[in-house]
Parts: sequence; structure tokens; C-alpha cells
Amino acid sequence: MAGEQLKPVAGLLLFLNFCMYAIVLGIGGWAMNRAIDHGFIIGPGLDLPAHFSPIYFPMGNAATGFFVLFALIAGVVGAASAISGVNNLRFWDEDSMSAAASAGTIAWTLTLLAMGFACKEIDLYVRNVRLRTMEAFIIILSATQFFYIAAIHGAARRRA
Repeated sequence: MAGEQLKPVAGLLLFLNFCMYAIVLGIGGWAMNRAIDHGFIIGPGLDLPAHFSPIYFPMGNAATGFFVLFALIAGVVGAASAISGVNNLRFWDEDSMSAAASAGTIAWTLTLLAMGFACKEIDLYVRNVRLRTMEAFIIILSATQFFYIAAIHGAARRRA
């Protein structure tokens, strides 16, 4: 079967993507925890700051909150798509390929959205080393997730 040639490629990309999504979730969780711990405290008699944002992050710049939020969403969906991908590698039939391809495509589009905010954050300059690492992982994931989807579709196309 010609589609069997792409199975190891899809497996390698799946493992790589899962590890990278896990790292993105770890760094994003750290950033979210720091934002919650060091955010604004609003109580009786306290006024909101002049430029209050509900997505305030004490590190980074104006795009950091949006970037971290969408990177966390992309990380969760990407990790879930990796679980679907493992099922695809086990059975390697048309039913599991369509499920893995659709889950991978949703994860890829959310990763592209997070990549857009990463590019905006890079454009605004001020950010720390952990955020730079997460930006790099999101940008790399946007390419590797695309190649994973292409490998699945290539295997399905060779079967027909």
C-alpha cells in the first residue's frame, strides 16, 4: 500500500508536534499564572487604572495577553489532535485519517491565529525570554502542523 510510506513521517511529526504543544502549554501556563498573581487588585475604594485591560500581563507588551491566551487554546487543541493522530497511526484507515486530518486542521488554524499575535508581539519588541521561546515554538508549530496535515492527506490520496 502506497500510503504506508508516509506513516513513519506522520508519526514523527505527530510526536514532535505533541512535545512542542506541551512546551507551549507549560510556558503559557506560567505566563497566565504570573498574570493572575501580579495583575490588578480591584477592591472597594480602588479605581481602575487609566488604560485597564482585562487581559493584562506584567511581562511583555500590549499583544502579550492575546498571544498567551490564543497560544494556550492552540496548545490544548493541538494536544487533543495528537491523541486523534495516535488513533490514526494505530488503524491507518480512511475513517481515522479523516478524523485526524480535521482535528489537525483545526489545531493548525488556531496555531496560525496565535502565530499572528506572536508576530505582532515581535513587532512591538518588549518581551522576556520565555515569551520569545513560546513565540518560536508557535511559529515552528505552524509549519510542522501543516506538514503533518499534508502527510495525512498525501497518504489518503495515494490510497485512492
